[in-house]
Amino acid sequence: MKAIGYQTNLPIGDAQSLVDITLPDPVAAGHDLLVEVQAVSVNPVDTKVRNGSKPPEGEWKVLGWDAAGIVRAVGPDVTLFRPGDRVWYAGSIARAGSNSELQLVDERIVGKMPQSLDFAAAAALPLTGLTAWEMLFDRLDVPQGDAATGKSLLVIGAAGGVGSILVQLARQLTGLTVIGTASRPETRDWVLQHGAHHVIDHGKPLSEECKRAGLAAPDYVIGLTHSDHHFDEIVELIAPQGKFGLIDDPDLIDVRKFKRKAVSLHWELMFTRSLFGTADMIKQHEILDRLADLVDAGTIRTTANENFGRIDAENLKRAHALLESNRAQGKIVLEGY
Repeated sequence: MKAIGYQTNLPIGDAQSLVDITLPDPVAAGHDLLVEVQAVSVNPVDTKVRNGSKPPEGEWKVLGWDAAGIVRAVGPDVTLFRPGDRVWYAGSIARAGSNSELQLVDERIVGKMPQSLDFAAAAALPLTGLTAWEMLFDRLDVPQGDAATGKSLLVIGAAGGVGSILVQLARQLTGLTVIGTASRPETRDWVLQHGAHHVIDHGKPLSEECKRAGLAAPDYVIGLTHSDHHFDEIVELIAPQGKFGLIDDPDLIDVRKFKRKAVSLHWELMFTRSLFGTADMIKQHEILDRLADLVDAGTIRTTANENFGRIDAENLKRAHALLESNRAQGKIVLEGY
Protein backbone atom coordinates (compact mmCIF):
# COMPACT_ATOMS: atom_id res chain seq x y z
CA MET A 1 0.00 0.00 0.00
CA LYS A 2 1.02 3.61 -0.51
CA ALA A 3 1.89 5.57 2.62
CA ILE A 4 3.75 8.66 3.79
CA GLY A 5 6.26 8.31 6.62
CA TYR A 6 9.60 9.34 8.09
CA GLN A 7 12.58 7.71 9.77
CA THR A 8 14.16 10.65 11.58
CA ASN A 9 13.00 13.95 13.09
CA LEU A 10 13.65 16.73 10.60
CA PRO A 11 12.37 20.27 9.91
CA ILE A 12 9.42 20.22 7.53
CA GLY A 13 11.50 21.97 4.86
CA ASP A 14 13.87 18.99 4.63
CA ALA A 15 13.23 16.62 1.72
CA GLN A 16 13.28 13.59 4.06
CA SER A 17 10.91 15.04 6.69
CA LEU A 18 8.01 13.17 5.05
CA VAL A 19 8.51 10.61 2.26
CA ASP A 20 6.27 8.68 -0.11
CA ILE A 21 6.76 4.96 0.65
CA THR A 22 5.23 1.52 0.04
CA LEU A 23 4.35 -0.75 2.98
CA PRO A 24 2.74 -4.21 3.28
CA ASP A 25 -1.05 -4.30 3.46
CA PRO A 26 -2.19 -4.75 7.11
CA VAL A 27 -4.59 -7.55 8.12
CA ALA A 28 -7.57 -7.07 10.44
CA ALA A 29 -7.70 -9.09 13.68
CA GLY A 30 -9.76 -8.94 16.87
CA HIS A 31 -11.88 -5.77 17.00
CA ASP A 32 -10.01 -4.15 14.11
CA LEU A 33 -11.49 -2.67 10.97
CA LEU A 34 -9.33 -2.51 7.83
CA VAL A 35 -10.28 0.83 6.32
CA GLU A 36 -9.59 2.15 2.82
CA VAL A 37 -8.65 5.71 3.67
CA GLN A 38 -10.39 8.20 1.36
CA ALA A 39 -9.51 11.49 3.08
CA VAL A 40 -7.53 12.80 6.04
CA SER A 41 -7.02 16.04 7.89
CA VAL A 42 -3.92 17.34 9.64
CA ASN A 43 -3.69 18.33 13.30
CA PRO A 44 -1.05 19.91 15.55
CA VAL A 45 -0.41 16.44 17.03
CA ASP A 46 0.97 15.40 13.62
CA THR A 47 3.65 18.08 13.76
CA LYS A 48 4.44 17.39 17.43
CA VAL A 49 4.96 13.67 16.82
CA ARG A 50 7.00 14.32 13.66
CA ASN A 51 9.29 16.62 15.62
CA GLY A 52 9.58 14.52 18.75
CA SER A 53 8.99 10.79 18.14
CA LYS A 54 11.55 8.76 16.18
CA PRO A 55 10.69 5.22 15.01
CA PRO A 56 13.01 2.26 15.69
CA GLU A 57 16.07 2.07 13.43
CA GLY A 58 15.12 1.06 9.89
CA GLU A 59 11.37 1.41 10.44
CA TRP A 60 8.92 4.02 9.18
CA LYS A 61 6.63 6.19 11.29
CA VAL A 62 3.26 6.89 9.64
CA LEU A 63 1.37 9.89 10.99
CA GLY A 64 -2.28 10.91 10.69
CA TRP A 65 -5.04 11.00 13.30
CA ASP A 66 -8.14 11.93 11.35
CA ALA A 67 -9.69 9.90 8.56
CA ALA A 68 -12.82 9.09 6.64
CA GLY A 69 -13.02 5.95 4.56
CA ILE A 70 -14.69 2.67 3.64
CA VAL A 71 -14.43 -0.57 5.60
CA ARG A 72 -12.71 -3.20 3.45
CA ALA A 73 -12.50 -6.05 5.99
CA VAL A 74 -13.24 -6.73 9.67
CA GLY A 75 -11.63 -8.78 12.41
CA PRO A 76 -13.43 -11.82 13.90
CA ASP A 77 -14.61 -9.96 17.00
CA VAL A 78 -16.17 -6.97 15.17
CA THR A 79 -19.90 -6.42 15.75
CA LEU A 80 -20.49 -2.74 14.96
CA PHE A 81 -19.51 -2.53 11.28
CA ARG A 82 -19.26 -4.59 8.11
CA PRO A 83 -17.39 -4.24 4.79
CA GLY A 84 -18.70 -1.37 2.69
CA ASP A 85 -19.61 0.89 5.63
CA ARG A 86 -18.52 4.53 5.40
CA VAL A 87 -16.76 5.49 8.63
CA TRP A 88 -14.85 8.31 10.32
CA TYR A 89 -12.43 8.23 13.25
CA ALA A 90 -9.33 9.74 14.84
CA GLY A 91 -7.53 6.49 15.63
CA SER A 92 -4.94 5.75 18.30
CA ILE A 93 -1.63 7.53 18.80
CA ALA A 94 -0.08 4.15 19.68
CA ARG A 95 -0.74 2.71 16.18
CA ALA A 96 0.17 3.51 12.59
CA GLY A 97 -1.70 6.58 11.39
CA SER A 98 -4.07 7.44 8.56
CA ASN A 99 -1.49 8.74 6.05
CA SER A 100 -1.75 5.44 4.19
CA GLU A 101 -4.10 3.76 1.73
CA LEU A 102 -5.14 1.16 4.32
CA GLN A 103 -5.35 1.50 8.11
CA LEU A 104 -6.26 -0.72 11.04
CA VAL A 105 -8.47 0.88 13.70
CA ASP A 106 -10.43 -0.54 16.63
CA GLU A 107 -14.18 -0.47 15.95
CA ARG A 108 -14.83 0.93 19.44
CA ILE A 109 -13.31 4.31 18.46
CA VAL A 110 -14.97 4.48 15.02
CA GLY A 111 -18.29 6.08 14.07
CA LYS A 112 -20.64 6.07 11.12
CA MET A 113 -19.77 8.87 8.71
CA PRO A 114 -22.36 11.65 8.27
CA GLN A 115 -24.50 10.95 5.22
CA SER A 116 -24.57 14.62 4.27
CA LEU A 117 -20.79 15.06 3.96
CA ASP A 118 -18.24 13.90 1.42
CA PHE A 119 -15.08 12.18 2.67
CA ALA A 120 -12.92 15.33 2.76
CA ALA A 121 -15.46 17.37 4.73
CA ALA A 122 -15.98 14.47 7.14
CA ALA A 123 -12.25 13.92 7.75
CA ALA A 124 -11.98 17.40 9.29
CA LEU A 125 -14.08 16.56 12.33
CA PRO A 126 -13.27 13.36 14.29
CA LEU A 127 -10.23 14.36 16.39
CA THR A 128 -11.39 17.89 17.07
CA GLY A 129 -15.00 16.80 17.59
CA LEU A 130 -14.01 14.17 20.12
CA THR A 131 -11.63 16.56 21.89
CA ALA A 132 -14.23 19.31 22.11
CA TRP A 133 -17.00 16.94 23.24
CA GLU A 134 -14.88 15.27 25.91
CA MET A 135 -13.63 18.62 27.20
CA LEU A 136 -17.08 20.15 27.49
CA PHE A 137 -19.13 17.22 28.70
CA ASP A 138 -16.70 14.70 30.24
CA ARG A 139 -13.98 16.90 31.76
CA LEU A 140 -15.80 20.18 32.60
CA ASP A 141 -19.17 18.45 33.09
CA VAL A 142 -21.08 21.26 31.34
CA PRO A 143 -24.83 20.50 31.40
CA GLN A 144 -26.47 19.94 28.02
CA GLY A 145 -29.64 21.83 27.16
CA ASP A 146 -30.48 25.14 25.52
CA ALA A 147 -31.93 26.90 28.57
CA ALA A 148 -29.90 29.98 29.49
CA THR A 149 -27.73 29.27 32.53
CA GLY A 150 -26.36 32.75 33.19
CA LYS A 151 -22.88 31.24 32.94
CA SER A 152 -20.25 31.80 30.29
CA LEU A 153 -17.39 30.00 28.56
CA LEU A 154 -14.18 31.59 27.27
CA VAL A 155 -12.38 29.64 24.50
CA ILE A 156 -8.79 30.78 23.97
CA GLY A 157 -7.72 30.13 20.37
CA ALA A 158 -11.25 29.69 19.06
CA ALA A 159 -10.45 29.86 15.33
CA GLY A 160 -8.36 26.68 15.22
CA GLY A 161 -9.53 23.13 14.59
CA VAL A 162 -10.71 22.30 18.10
CA GLY A 163 -11.98 25.83 18.75
CA SER A 164 -14.10 25.83 15.60
CA ILE A 165 -16.11 22.78 16.68
CA LEU A 166 -16.01 23.57 20.41
CA VAL A 167 -17.69 26.93 19.83
CA GLN A 168 -20.41 25.24 17.77
CA LEU A 169 -21.08 22.54 20.37
CA ALA A 170 -21.18 25.04 23.22
CA ARG A 171 -23.53 27.36 21.33
CA GLN A 172 -25.86 24.65 20.03
CA LEU A 173 -25.97 22.17 22.92
CA THR A 174 -25.60 24.30 26.06
CA GLY A 175 -27.09 27.42 27.62
CA LEU A 176 -23.69 29.10 28.04
CA THR A 177 -22.72 32.48 26.70
CA VAL A 178 -19.82 31.65 24.39
CA ILE A 179 -16.80 33.96 24.15
CA GLY A 180 -14.01 33.18 21.70
CA THR A 181 -10.62 34.75 21.19
CA ALA A 182 -9.06 35.69 17.85
CA SER A 183 -6.46 38.27 16.88
CA ARG A 184 -7.07 38.89 13.15
CA PRO A 185 -10.15 40.22 11.33
CA GLU A 186 -10.55 37.00 9.31
CA THR A 187 -10.28 34.74 12.36
CA ARG A 188 -12.61 36.98 14.32
CA ASP A 189 -15.21 36.62 11.56
CA TRP A 190 -14.65 32.84 11.48
CA VAL A 191 -15.32 32.52 15.21
CA LEU A 192 -18.50 34.59 14.99
CA GLN A 193 -19.71 32.54 12.02
CA HIS A 194 -19.34 29.38 14.10
CA GLY A 195 -21.58 30.70 16.85
CA ALA A 196 -19.64 32.73 19.41
CA HIS A 197 -21.69 35.45 21.12
CA HIS A 198 -18.57 37.60 21.60
CA VAL A 199 -14.98 37.66 20.35
CA ILE A 200 -12.05 39.27 22.16
CA ASP A 201 -8.41 39.70 21.13
CA HIS A 202 -5.95 37.26 22.71
CA GLY A 203 -3.12 39.51 21.53
CA LYS A 204 -4.08 41.86 24.39
CA PRO A 205 -4.49 41.16 28.13
CA LEU A 206 -7.57 38.94 28.35
CA SER A 207 -8.84 40.37 31.63
CA GLU A 208 -8.81 43.88 30.14
CA GLU A 209 -10.47 42.64 26.96
CA CYS A 210 -13.31 41.08 28.99
CA LYS A 211 -13.81 44.32 30.94
CA ARG A 212 -13.72 46.39 27.74
CA ALA A 213 -16.47 44.20 26.25
CA GLY A 214 -18.55 44.43 29.44
CA LEU A 215 -18.38 40.66 30.00
CA ALA A 216 -18.83 38.97 33.36
CA ALA A 217 -16.10 36.71 34.69
CA PRO A 218 -16.34 33.42 32.75
CA ASP A 219 -17.26 30.33 34.76
CA TYR A 220 -15.40 28.08 32.34
CA VAL A 221 -12.15 28.83 30.49
CA ILE A 222 -10.63 26.47 27.91
CA GLY A 223 -7.03 26.97 26.81
CA LEU A 224 -6.36 25.52 23.36
CA THR A 225 -3.03 27.23 22.72
CA HIS A 226 -0.31 29.13 24.60
CA SER A 227 -1.89 28.42 27.98
CA ASP A 228 1.35 29.30 29.74
CA HIS A 229 1.45 32.71 28.05
CA HIS A 230 -2.14 33.46 29.10
CA PHE A 231 -2.07 31.76 32.49
CA ASP A 232 -1.81 34.82 34.77
CA GLU A 233 -4.63 36.49 32.83
CA ILE A 234 -6.75 33.35 33.22
CA VAL A 235 -6.14 33.41 36.97
CA GLU A 236 -7.18 37.06 37.02
CA LEU A 237 -10.38 36.80 34.95
CA ILE A 238 -11.91 33.40 35.75
CA ALA A 239 -14.88 33.38 38.13
CA PRO A 240 -14.48 32.07 41.68
CA GLN A 241 -15.10 28.31 41.78
CA GLY A 242 -14.62 28.25 38.03
CA LYS A 243 -13.20 25.44 35.91
CA PHE A 244 -10.14 25.67 33.65
CA GLY A 245 -9.56 23.06 30.93
CA LEU A 246 -6.58 22.80 28.59
CA ILE A 247 -5.32 20.60 25.77
CA ASP A 248 -1.94 22.09 24.86
CA ASP A 249 1.53 21.43 26.29
CA PRO A 250 2.41 24.57 28.25
CA ASP A 251 5.65 25.31 29.99
CA LEU A 252 5.38 25.01 33.77
CA ILE A 253 2.43 26.89 35.26
CA ASP A 254 1.90 27.59 38.95
CA VAL A 255 -1.51 26.05 39.64
CA ARG A 256 -1.26 27.28 43.24
CA LYS A 257 -2.46 30.62 41.87
CA PHE A 258 -5.92 29.03 41.45
CA LYS A 259 -6.25 28.24 45.15
CA ARG A 260 -7.65 31.64 46.21
CA LYS A 261 -10.57 31.23 43.80
CA ALA A 262 -10.92 27.46 44.34
CA VAL A 263 -10.59 26.93 40.58
CA SER A 264 -10.26 23.35 39.34
CA LEU A 265 -7.99 22.27 36.45
CA HIS A 266 -8.94 19.65 33.86
CA TRP A 267 -6.73 18.04 31.20
CA GLU A 268 -8.19 16.64 27.99
CA LEU A 269 -6.36 14.18 25.74
CA MET A 270 -8.53 12.50 23.15
CA PHE A 271 -6.12 9.55 22.91
CA THR A 272 -6.36 8.53 26.58
CA ARG A 273 -9.23 6.07 26.12
CA SER A 274 -7.59 4.17 23.24
CA LEU A 275 -4.06 4.42 24.68
CA PHE A 276 -5.06 2.73 27.92
CA GLY A 277 -7.94 0.62 26.61
CA THR A 278 -10.26 2.10 29.23
CA ALA A 279 -13.50 0.32 30.11
CA ASP A 280 -15.46 3.17 28.51
CA MET A 281 -13.46 3.25 25.26
CA ILE A 282 -16.60 2.56 23.24
CA LYS A 283 -17.89 5.98 24.29
CA GLN A 284 -15.83 7.47 21.45
CA HIS A 285 -17.86 5.36 19.00
CA GLU A 286 -21.01 6.75 20.61
CA ILE A 287 -19.77 10.37 20.49
CA LEU A 288 -18.83 10.07 16.81
CA ASP A 289 -22.26 8.64 15.99
CA ARG A 290 -23.90 11.53 17.89
CA LEU A 291 -21.73 14.05 16.04
CA ALA A 292 -22.73 12.47 12.72
CA ASP A 293 -26.40 12.87 13.63
CA LEU A 294 -25.81 16.52 14.58
CA VAL A 295 -24.08 17.16 11.25
CA ASP A 296 -26.87 15.48 9.26
CA ALA A 297 -29.46 17.52 11.20
CA GLY A 298 -27.65 20.74 10.30
CA THR A 299 -26.91 21.52 13.95
CA ILE A 300 -23.15 21.62 13.44
CA ARG A 301 -21.07 21.89 10.29
CA THR A 302 -17.70 20.75 9.07
CA THR A 303 -14.72 22.92 9.96
CA ALA A 304 -12.78 22.01 6.80
CA ASN A 305 -11.34 25.23 5.43
CA GLU A 306 -8.57 24.32 2.98
CA ASN A 307 -8.22 21.29 0.69
CA PHE A 308 -4.57 20.62 -0.15
CA GLY A 309 -5.35 17.94 -2.75
CA ARG A 310 -3.97 14.43 -3.01
CA ILE A 311 -2.59 12.59 0.03
CA ASP A 312 1.15 12.56 -0.63
CA ALA A 313 4.37 13.76 0.98
CA GLU A 314 4.51 17.06 -0.89
CA ASN A 315 1.00 18.13 0.11
CA LEU A 316 1.37 16.90 3.70
CA LYS A 317 4.56 18.97 4.02
CA ARG A 318 2.59 22.04 2.96
CA ALA A 319 -0.05 21.26 5.59
CA HIS A 320 2.52 20.74 8.35
CA ALA A 321 4.24 24.01 7.43
CA LEU A 322 0.97 25.95 7.65
CA LEU A 323 0.14 24.43 11.05
CA GLU A 324 3.62 25.25 12.34
CA SER A 325 3.16 28.87 11.24
CA ASN A 326 0.26 29.16 13.77
CA ARG A 327 -1.85 30.83 11.07
CA ALA A 328 -4.14 27.93 10.18
CA GLN A 329 -7.88 28.61 10.34
CA GLY A 330 -10.23 25.67 10.70
CA LYS A 331 -8.96 22.36 9.30
CA ILE A 332 -6.71 21.36 6.39
CA VAL A 333 -7.92 18.28 4.49
CA LEU A 334 -6.43 16.04 1.80
CA GLU A 335 -8.14 13.33 -0.23
CA GLY A 336 -7.32 10.43 -2.53
CA TYR A 337 -4.15 8.70 -3.62
